[in-house]
Amino acid sequence: MFQKKNGSFNYFFLIIVLALISWGFFTIFLISIPFSLQKYGNSWHFGLHQLFLGLIPGILIAYLFYKLDLKFLKKFSILFFILNLILILLVFLPVIGTEIYGSRRWLNLGPFLFQPSEFLKITFLVYLSAWLSSKVKETKKGIIGIKNQWQTFFIFLIMLIFIGIILLSQPDFSTFSLIFLISFLVYFLTSTRWWHSLILILASGIIGSFFIIAVPYRLARLLPLIHSKIDPLGIGYQLEQSLISIGSGGLFGIEGGFGLGLSRQKFGFLPHFLTDSVFAVIGEELGLVGCSLLLLLFLLFVWQGLKIGLAAGNEFSRLLAVGISFWLVFQAFLNIGGIIGILPLAGIPLPFFSYGASHFIAEMIGIGILFNISKQNKVN
Repeated sequence: MFQKKNGSFNYFFLIIVLALISWGFFTIFLISIPFSLQKYGNSWHFGLHQLFLGLIPGILIAYLFYKLDLKFLKKFSILFFILNLILILLVFLPVIGTEIYGSRRWLNLGPFLFQPSEFLKITFLVYLSAWLSSKVKETKKGIIGIKNQWQTFFIFLIMLIFIGIILLSQPDFSTFSLIFLISFLVYFLTSTRWWHSLILILASGIIGSFFIIAVPYRLARLLPLIHSKIDPLGIGYQLEQSLISIGSGGLFGIEGGFGLGLSRQKFGFLPHFLTDSVFAVIGEELGLVGCSLLLLLFLLFVWQGLKIGLAAGNEFSRLLAVGISFWLVFQAFLNIGGIIGILPLAGIPLPFFSYGASHFIAEMIGIGILFNISKQNKVN
């Protein structure tokens, strides 16, 4: 079940990950102090919640997946995936399922809420990598294609449709869009025929447009992209306040670069400043320099993640490493793109920075797996 180290440890990647995790945690801890005091009479409520339910268990679970035998992970990937689907279906039960802002995405576990759809990003990615790698035909000259192209294509479509039905019933269009994007990338990398990818692109464009147009609030999210001043007190409010936050930061942030924890916009102006809009707070407190540094860290992260994947000794590890790397960076840029107004507001967390234990632990599982793959590589 557990395996020994074969390769060298990637210390540069560790520095990048530790920088993201520590920066994200201290951001949550500091910017949540006034809100914690106002709501709970305790300045450290949200910070301690993130520490004991997110950071500490996340690190421990990441270490577990770092030590886990990748063959064991591949063998039982379908069980993890099925268990995750069962947990997602439980959110529809009237007692244990909890509805927030019109969506049923959480399980009420007493002292905390648990969001199983966050874990679907990693469990489906692990299973998809295992399943597709088993379909790959390999020779001494390398990978030459995939077995049963049509059968594999249709099974892949059925899995996506099934996941889509579940997530869109919550509704959680953003999470499904991200899962579809990453799944498509992994499928495309598995020596599949190019016109399979073309069919997926065309079909997703048509179906996705239908789901956006059919639901008024999704269509409304696109309007502020046309002009940020559209309905600044309604549908454009979050984007307007996010841009004000980032603009207020200037080059080095408020207080000349010493503004960490001193955001003014979080006092009743910026919605969801601990979760969806945390990048806007970073822009206000640390300015363009701070935002650029964060973007650089994510770019370095995906560079190292792809490097780990390309050096992997088998197709399962390669697909999984590339998938995890693009998952976390795509999610980051979808979040940031929505905050700065170049993409619709998706309502997905900024990896390592947004408040919440479920998404953080899921991300740490991905980190543990990446380090696991890395230690098998002879060159880092």
